[in-house]
Order: sequence, then structure tokens, then C-alpha cells
Amino acid sequence: MSEKSYPTITILMADDDPDDRILTKDALEENYLANDLHFVEDGEELMDYLQHRGKYNDDNAPEPGLILLDLNMPRKDGREALAEIKAHPKLKHIPVIVLTTSKAEEDIFKTYDLGVSSFITKPVTFEDLVRVTKAIGNYWLGIVELPNRKKT
Repeated sequence: MSEKSYPTITILMADDDPDDRILTKDALEENYLANDLHFVEDGEELMDYLQHRGKYNDDNAPEPGLILLDLNMPRKDGREALAEIKAHPKLKHIPVIVLTTSKAEEDIFKTYDLGVSSFITKPVTFEDLVRVTKAIGNYWLGIVELPNRKKT
């Protein structure tokens, strides 16, 4: 039985926890979704990546087709970064999925008010993370039509 083939997009994950980054990478790979996966460790680095500032440029920071965003990060948290992304004319079209340990109603309401595409509480087990990443792939890469942003 062959696995479903998805379009190749860059997935950018902003999370300060190295274990969460590794587990998510492994879960995405298990679902054949990690063909172009990049990581940043906080909201400041996320914005640098997206705007090609500092160490980031066209060669090492391709535009993501999907952002996985943790809320609780140092320097600039996910809420602040989300507000900046959704206020930026060249970034606001990028789907952002909050993937966080928070279950707070306030965080859920605030992030949807800011324009998040989905809010997902991080699963506790790796098996559940594999199921969540499979659902993300099925929905965001298999069902939803994403804008084609390839430069011609």
C-alpha cells in the first residue's frame, strides 16, 4: 500500500523546545510530510526568517507554505509573532497553525482574533503527534488549495 503523495511545500516550525522540534520532525517524516522542514526557536527568529533579516536570505529561508507556531517562546512569543505576520501584507496569506501546550480559552480566542488558521493543543504521546501531523497533512496539503507563491 503506497502512501499518499502531497505537494512539496516548506513547513516552518517556531518552537523553543528542542525535544518538541525533534518529535514533530519525526512525526512529520513518519507521515512523509517533512520534505522541506525548517525550524526557528522563537518569535524574533521567526520574523527574521520570514523577512530575510540577519542570517536569513532567499537561499536558506524559502517562503513557507505553512507555519507551525508555539505560543510560549522567549524574546517574542507566538502571539506577538502571529499578530506581526497577519498584519504584514506579504506574509498574512501564509496559513499559521498554533501547536502549543496551552489549552487556555483566552489563547484560543486571542489567536483566532489575530487570524490563526487552526489551534491545536500538542499531543502528549508520540503516537498522538503522528496522528495529528497526519491530519494536518491530509487537510492542509491534501484538501485545502494553497496559493501558489512560486516566483516565475
